[in-house]
Amino acid sequence: MRLAGARSRRAAEPEEPEPEEVTEAARHEHAERHEHEHAERHEHTERHEHEHEHAEHHPGHDYKHMKEKFANELGHLPIPGWAIAAIVVVVLVLVACCVFCLFKKCFAKKKKPKKVRERKTGRRKKEKEGEGEGGEKEGDVKKPGDEEEKEQEKLGRLEFSLDYNFTDAQLIVGILQAQDLAAMDMGGTSDPYVKVYLLPDKKKKYETKVQRKNLCPVFNETFIFKIPYAELGGKTLMLEVFDFDRFSKHDMIGEIKIPMNSVDLGQPLQQWRDVESGEKEEQEKLGDICISLRYVPTAGKLTVNIMEAKNLKKMDVGGLSDPYVKIILQQNGKRIKKKKTTVKKNTLNPYFNESFSFEVPFEQIQKVQVVITVLDYDKLGSNDPIGKTFMGYGATGVGLRHWSEMLSNPRRPVAQWHTLLPEEEVEAALKAKPR
Repeated sequence: MRLAGARSRRAAEPEEPEPEEVTEAARHEHAERHEHEHAERHEHTERHEHEHEHAEHHPGHDYKHMKEKFANELGHLPIPGWAIAAIVVVVLVLVACCVFCLFKKCFAKKKKPKKVRERKTGRRKKEKEGEGEGGEKEGDVKKPGDEEEKEQEKLGRLEFSLDYNFTDAQLIVGILQAQDLAAMDMGGTSDPYVKVYLLPDKKKKYETKVQRKNLCPVFNETFIFKIPYAELGGKTLMLEVFDFDRFSKHDMIGEIKIPMNSVDLGQPLQQWRDVESGEKEEQEKLGDICISLRYVPTAGKLTVNIMEAKNLKKMDVGGLSDPYVKIILQQNGKRIKKKKTTVKKNTLNPYFNESFSFEVPFEQIQKVQVVITVLDYDKLGSNDPIGKTFMGYGATGVGLRHWSEMLSNPRRPVAQWHTLLPEEEVEAALKAKPR
């Protein structure tokens, strides 16, 4: 019974293949797979060699391939196409500019000597023509100073007169007219006026009226200096021609120096002289102040606005100042009212913008003076004056013009910059009788 059960189990179980048969089949299958991979590798190498040979025989294909590759990579970039085109255009423009500049520089260097030769030949031609027409006068040897004189003539000419009144001990200076003055403004014109004073004192200065937009102005103004004849020989008469500017410093066109010991005052003198380029005055600069004036005739109200000052003289040890402004309204040398601004600490360019009103009847407005003094405030000592100026009765130059413009424009503020002068100079002008 046991033998019969074992036989039946064996008959039911499948027969297992022998180990030898399994290994032989696996080996055969592995060999076939290896042969197939070897065939594929051989085919791939043959294709690669064929493509390489094809590329060697056809170089255009390589360029085409690179172009397609670049186009594909360009398409994947985050920068848009128009931006790339713009960059290319900019680079080309820069390169073109560099080439043009180099070409122009080399070309200009070659051209320069030709221009110099043309100028020299032109001058020689003019000299020869002058010698032929003018004779001995134009054929004379030219002095080195002639070229400087030609440059000075470009500044213009001034006609003036001189006379001395021995009875009253007065030097009478007449400023008559000017011709061909240099243009100092952007429009090719100037607003000339003439400043007249004696050196070395400079105490009394006169100024003519401004001739607007005129390079050949007619002044016809007379100025009188009271000075003994014995002292006159050591003086030098200065005639300075300026171009007037409302909101900036006036530009000097030129000057004429007349040593009084070289002039015969026994008889009146009238002559033309060339305006020479003048040196700027070496007078100590005290600063400038901007003032606005407004007058209402119906109300009899004069408003003085102290706006600002600039470039004030250094008064303190630290190189700064503590400026403030004192305003005095006076008539016939007597003070009517006095006012002052606040003190601005440690500055040479203070900004005030402070207004002060004075009651001045219309019939008195032509007789009063507004005296402006800029001072440096000191806690312990006395306040030192920095500079001074005045407007109104007896004023000349900028002070007179500012006052006249205020009266010509009632109810409207008129602003003007004034150059600060030494206190003694202004005091002398206030005491002097107006001409």
